[in-house]
Amino acid sequence: MSFNPSEVKKYVNKDNSVLVVWDVQETLVNSIFNKNEFINKTKELIREARSNGIPIIYTKITPFPEKFESPLRKGWKMSFGDIVNDLKPEEGDLVLNKNTASIFVGTNVELLMRNADKKAMIFSGIATEIGVESSARHAFNLGIIPVIAKEAVSSRNKEAHERSLANMSLMFPVLTNQEILEIWK
Repeated sequence: MSFNPSEVKKYVNKDNSVLVVWDVQETLVNSIFNKNEFINKTKELIREARSNGIPIIYTKITPFPEKFESPLRKGWKMSFGDIVNDLKPEEGDLVLNKNTASIFVGTNVELLMRNADKKAMIFSGIATEIGVESSARHAFNLGIIPVIAKEAVSSRNKEAHERSLANMSLMFPVLTNQEILEIWK
C-alpha cells in the first residue's frame, strides 16, 4: 500500500504533529551507510519543524545499570555518546532518555502527546529497522499517526533499512522530506 501525501494531509498537519529525532547519538550516526545525506535531510526537517512551531522530541539510548538490564542486553558495554553536534537540540526541544526500542515504554510520551493535542509523530533517526519501526508500530497501535521521513532515517545495515521502509509503507505513510514539508504548509 502506498499513501498519497494529499490523503495524509487530511489527517496530519503542522498543528497536530511532533517531530521525533530518534537516537542521533555519535556512535550510531558514525556507523550508518549514508551519514552525510542523513544529517542534511534530518537538519532540514528540524529547521522546518522549528520554523513551523512543531515540537521536537529527541531520544537518547540510556541503558539501565547492568544488574537491572535485560539478560539479552547485558554485557553490550557500548557507549552511544551524545547527540551529534550537527543535530543538537535547542532550548524548548524535549530530550527523552529511554531504555527500550519503543518511545512509549517507560516514558510519558503518550500522555505528553495527548496533553498537547498532538495526533501525529513524524519519525526521523537511527535505526530504521529497530527503534524507529518499533516506535512507529507502537504509535499506530495507540491511535497516533506515524509518518516515516524516509530520507531522514537510516541504519548501519542498508538492506535492513530498506526492508523496514517497505514493511512500514504497508501500514502507514513513508514520505520524502518534500512531501512532509508540503503537509506542514
